[in-house]
Amino acid sequence: MPELPEVETLCRQLQASIAGEVINAVHIYDPKLAGRENIAGSVIRRIRRRGKIILFVFDHSKSVAVHLRMTGRFLLNSSKEILPHSRLRLELTGKNLDLIDPRRFATVTVEETPVGEDTNDLMGSFRLDEFMLRHARRKVSVKTLLMDAQAVAGIGNIYACEILHAAGILPQTRADGLTRGQWREIFTLGRRILKKAIQKRGTSISDWRDLYGRPGDNQHELKVYGRAGHKCFRCGGTIVRVKHAGRGTYYCGKCQK
Repeated sequence: MPELPEVETLCRQLQASIAGEVINAVHIYDPKLAGRENIAGSVIRRIRRRGKIILFVFDHSKSVAVHLRMTGRFLLNSSKEILPHSRLRLELTGKNLDLIDPRRFATVTVEETPVGEDTNDLMGSFRLDEFMLRHARRKVSVKTLLMDAQAVAGIGNIYACEILHAAGILPQTRADGLTRGQWREIFTLGRRILKKAIQKRGTSISDWRDLYGRPGDNQHELKVYGRAGHKCFRCGGTIVRVKHAGRGTYYCGKCQK
């Protein structure tokens, strides 16, 4: 599933490529998305991210929110053919924007344009005080809390594993046992890891591709995710994979405590 860096990559590319464009027509190739044709004629004012959601902000009070889920991605192209696994096409001037989604889990909703800042986004206006007050005492694992979109927006399985390895904390550690200083360190390292992943255009392990169909490069930067049985780059210990809260979870059994 695309996480914050992959979605941010798409938003930046979309903003540079189609902001200011008029949607000349909307073509629906999946009956599950019927009804979205009414956005035809809208001007795309800007594209921004809200957690893992791509928000197309129009020249009126409505926006389109797209959650890519497992295999969704956007592809900018000039093809006149219906592309494989395309569920929706926005016809622009001289180009098309296709929603490619082999497993058809992505959601596309028309909603009122949200206002205000996201105070749970590490790459935005994150507020540590608010997090500590509302979430830090919850009796769940630190990894589970990092992946809770209400607590911290946009972090999924890959980056939760990477952030906790950088912080030297086991994923199974109870969140309510961590100090404010430990949380501050987790979020400082988290910003650093997410920023680098954005610079690398995301992590391509299976399906992820950017707006132009190119894989990202951040998979070469991963320290624990997908490296079970290999040596830890930091301490030489062995990377372990376990099932935690239903997710494959990677960590170093030696340097994470």
